[in-house]
Amino acid sequence: MNLRRLLLRLTGSAAMSLALVAAPASARDPEVASPAVVAAAPETGLPARPSRERARMNQRVFDRVWNEVRSQYYDPGLHGVDWTAARRAYRPRALAAADDRALYRVLGEMLALLDDDHAGASAPAVARRLDTVRQPRPAIGVTLRRDPDEPGVYVVERVREGSPAEAAGVATGARLDTTAPGVWFPELDVVEGRAVTLAFAEAEGGLRTLTVTPRIMQPRPPFAADLSRPGVAVLRIDAFDFGLGDWLGLQLAALPPETDIVLDMRGNPGGRLLEADAVLSCFLPRDLPWATRTLRSGRAIVLKTAGGCGDLDAPAPNDVAVLVDSDSRSAAELTPAALQEAGRAVVVGEQTAGAVLISQDTRLPDGGRLSLSRSDFVTAGGVRLEKRGVTPDLTPPAPEVDAPEQDLALDLAIAALAGARQVHAQAGAAPAL
Repeated sequence: MNLRRLLLRLTGSAAMSLALVAAPASARDPEVASPAVVAAAPETGLPARPSRERARMNQRVFDRVWNEVRSQYYDPGLHGVDWTAARRAYRPRALAAADDRALYRVLGEMLALLDDDHAGASAPAVARRLDTVRQPRPAIGVTLRRDPDEPGVYVVERVREGSPAEAAGVATGARLDTTAPGVWFPELDVVEGRAVTLAFAEAEGGLRTLTVTPRIMQPRPPFAADLSRPGVAVLRIDAFDFGLGDWLGLQLAALPPETDIVLDMRGNPGGRLLEADAVLSCFLPRDLPWATRTLRSGRAIVLKTAGGCGDLDAPAPNDVAVLVDSDSRSAAELTPAALQEAGRAVVVGEQTAGAVLISQDTRLPDGGRLSLSRSDFVTAGGVRLEKRGVTPDLTPPAPEVDAPEQDLALDLAIAALAGARQVHAQAGAAPAL
């Protein structure tokens, strides 16, 4: 029996729906927010005028960004934005920027006119961290997300275990204020052994400062398997990085078909489209249409599963649940949406971000990076997920105040798969889909 239909029977749910939200597709870097977010940060304590060399570089960077949008953006109409007027308004401000923070703030404001979370410019320091996200590198050990209501303020989403930030007492949910003079902000490099000052907003007002000394940390693996629960394999996918499909194939080949699979894509910012297809090919038949991408020219390309999944000779028969949250973006939305539409998996968690246009990065003359949408995307069912997202089949209840460590979404996914397996057994059917 179709797993999703079976789970809907078990939960009393009526029908599948796809509805959602939006956010950047580029990989988020620990220490910073996404490129579009970083670009929008406010300036503080800047010199009055740029040097002549600075002004020339500002001009090169601005003109490259402006021309790239005009000639390469997926929508030739630029969502109705008068791009020539935007150049007149923002170019003088960009040329007058005295440092990276001021320049990338102007670029961020101009790109925000497109109302596209994929359109963002990363300052050189941010781009350097993104380039080395899978390498040993100096780190503070926090992942930040901009507060949309307070310019220059970031919320600490994650504190890495064993990091300098954890040792200094930085807590998840703390509000980092980057507007005060002399404090660290994302457009600054993080250097091993060079202490930085972090300023956190207090609930009662005022700022509390902490001194943190970055040190070299090993990268967190982009995917990992947790086999600690009997009959369940929890496969964490932090990003759709190169090699994901092969890794997933190896994991599935080693598991019996009665083992339930939970793909944890919470906080996953997306990544390579080819790896999304590889994941889908692990569970869906070959040549199954799962999406259509439309280029700037209007040409439509139907995406079909390529087939093949590492060492597997055929798609894995295991029952599957996918965990998502509001920070699941891009490929981490396309993949659960395709599995959901095919009735191949139950999606559990929160509504996803709705950031699914297919983007590509361009290196800027100063070493910064421009992220820009190059094609549109709809699911095989005709759903445009951009600014909508994927609505989960099952949503966990709010956590208990006294049980902050409980993973209710994972518990719900495991329970749903166990219920499906029980129904399969009572019906005398094989647990495979």
